[in-house]
Amino acid sequence: MSGLMTGLKGAAVALASVGLSINAVQAGPITFNTAMPVAEGNFVLREQVLLMRSGDNPSGMGRDMTINGLVSVLGYGATGKLALFGALPYLDKTLELNQGGNSSERTSSGLGDLTLFGRHTLYQHDLLGKTVRVAGFAGIEAPTGEDDKRDALGKLPSSLQSGSGSWDGFIGVVATWQTLDYQFDGQVAYRNNGEANHFEVGDEWRLDASLQYRLRPAELGAGVPGFLYGVLELNLLEQEKNQLSGYSDDNSGGTTVFLSPGIQYVSKRWVWEAVLQKPVVQNLNGTTLENDFVLRTGFRVNF
Repeated sequence: MSGLMTGLKGAAVALASVGLSINAVQAGPITFNTAMPVAEGNFVLREQVLLMRSGDNPSGMGRDMTINGLVSVLGYGATGKLALFGALPYLDKTLELNQGGNSSERTSSGLGDLTLFGRHTLYQHDLLGKTVRVAGFAGIEAPTGEDDKRDALGKLPSSLQSGSGSWDGFIGVVATWQTLDYQFDGQVAYRNNGEANHFEVGDEWRLDASLQYRLRPAELGAGVPGFLYGVLELNLLEQEKNQLSGYSDDNSGGTTVFLSPGIQYVSKRWVWEAVLQKPVVQNLNGTTLENDFVLRTGFRVNF
C-alpha cells in the first residue's frame, strides 16, 4: 500500500501552492503551484475537500484504500514578490482487506503533518492584457501528525498513520502565462522524504501543466459578477522505491500520470473549484496499490 504515501505527503503542498493576482482573485491550477503572487499585506485562505480511492492491481491481495480529508491553507503576501504559506490536513483513512473470503477493516483519523514554505518571484514581464511570471519555491513538511497509532491488530502501517514522523523538504520552479482569456501554468518540483521508524518514503519528482480557459462570459464587459473557467491539467509523478530498515521495497514506487479535468467559478474575492484526477498511466512496482481517482473540491478567498 506504499504507493499511496506519495499522494498523501504531497497533498498539502499542492493545495498550499495557491496564488492570487495583485488586485483580485484569478483562475489558477487546482492540483499544483502557480507563479502569480499574493498581494503585499494580503492573506489567502483555501479550504479543499480531498477524496482518494485506491485498490489492488489484478495480481494484488484484495486491498482497497479510502482517504477522505480536509486541507486548510493560509498564505500571506510578505512583499510584492514573496509569499509565505502554511497548510494542515485532517485525514480519515480506511483500509479494507478481503482475503480468502474473510473481510477486515483498519481505520485511522487525525491531523496530519504541517507544511511550511515560501514562494518568490524570479522573473516578471507585463504586457497589455498579459503577464509572464516565473517563481521558485521551497519548504518543509514537519512531523506534527501522529505516527504511532495502533488498533487491535497492533501498530497501523505507515500509509494509515496520520503523520509520517519524518522531516521532508521540497523545492521547485513554476511559470505562469496569463491573458484575459486563458492562463497556462507549468512546474517542475523535487521532494526529498526523510526517514522515521526505520521507514523512508521514496523521493519524488513532479512535472505538471494546467490550462484554464474562460468559458463564460464569452466576451468581457462591464458589470460581470463572475467568470466560469474550464480547467485541464496533466500531472506526472515519478517516485523512487521506499526504504525499510535500509532495504528497498520492491512493492513501492513507480510512475503515474493523471489527466485532470476541472472547473472554476471566479468572482472578485473568492473562487469555487473542483477537479477529478484520473490515472492514464500507472507503471508501478510489484503489488503497489493503484490509484482509482482523486477528487478535489473547495474554495479560496483573499482578504
